[in-house]
Amino acid sequence: MTNKFLIYGANGYTGELITRFAAERGLKPILAGRNEAKVSELAARYGFEYRVFSLDNTAKLDAAMQEVDMVLHCAGPFSITSVPMVKACLRNRKHYTDITGEISVFETCAAMGNKAEDAGIMVMPGVGFDVVPSDCLAMHLKNRLPSATHLTLAWYGMGRMSHGTQATMTMNVGRGGAIRKDGKITPVPAGWKTREIDLGEVRRTGVTIPWGDVSTAFHSTGIPNIEVYTVVPPAALKTMKMTRYLGWLMATGFVQKYLQRNIPPGGPSDAEREKGKTLMWGEASDADGNRVESRQQGPEGYTLTAIAALNIAEKILAGNFKPGFQTPAKAYGADLILEIEGTARQDIG
Repeated sequence: MTNKFLIYGANGYTGELITRFAAERGLKPILAGRNEAKVSELAARYGFEYRVFSLDNTAKLDAAMQEVDMVLHCAGPFSITSVPMVKACLRNRKHYTDITGEISVFETCAAMGNKAEDAGIMVMPGVGFDVVPSDCLAMHLKNRLPSATHLTLAWYGMGRMSHGTQATMTMNVGRGGAIRKDGKITPVPAGWKTREIDLGEVRRTGVTIPWGDVSTAFHSTGIPNIEVYTVVPPAALKTMKMTRYLGWLMATGFVQKYLQRNIPPGGPSDAEREKGKTLMWGEASDADGNRVESRQQGPEGYTLTAIAALNIAEKILAGNFKPGFQTPAKAYGADLILEIEGTARQDIG
């Protein structure tokens, strides 16, 4: 083993944060991306090696793979970029992780699980805020109620989003929502359901969203009915519901180009991240009316992403991995999230 890993998309907001945290830990990743000026500047800042290539350059991609044991893929939108990177990892027998939150990516990776197992590698999308904390909460609830048939999760992120996150969300405008029903991912309208969520510190109205756990929580727990909620301002909820009727227009090329051009660059500052936090709530129930409920708190989402992604990278590089498609909690247990400083969990019912 080389004990090295590749951070692809290192010059994006989250990739750069992960790179900085890696340097603080004394890790030596190889940085990579398409923009030589930005990647080289970042590599020089931290004394790291770097490579420049696009994902359609198979020769350079495979050459980079020979230098590392695993990839931490940070260049979204992952619905476009994940497949070529996963296929490269399969060809070269290298572990794959990413920071996606897109249901389609999780399901595509799951479908490649047998190939990953045959290659002796682990494919684990979603090693950041989506879905490490929520996946661990889902597993915790399943452990408390093994007979659970229904799972509801909710989260509230106190902080602003990066350019990349907003770009992915904008690209998915008009595609509606999703839940899991009787084991199958089921489309629902945007803003399909609302409910009051008691997050402990605050009580807010949550709305259903197509969060990654609609996919991953099923793979982790086997619970066949899953809904995920988040807290949004009333105006945002109205906008979500409007996309039921105007989504086709917002998905057109012209409108998408306009919306994408107007997304502000960067993401939250260090000061904003330090002030931010994430609150989560979850409930599991079974056919006999039994019910368990838990809450979880943690650092701001991008901070949590960087820490969680590197924690998992270090485990993989140390030989702690399970071949095949895995979710964070399935591979490392419900308490994986508690390894992050500032995270806590309470059982409230």
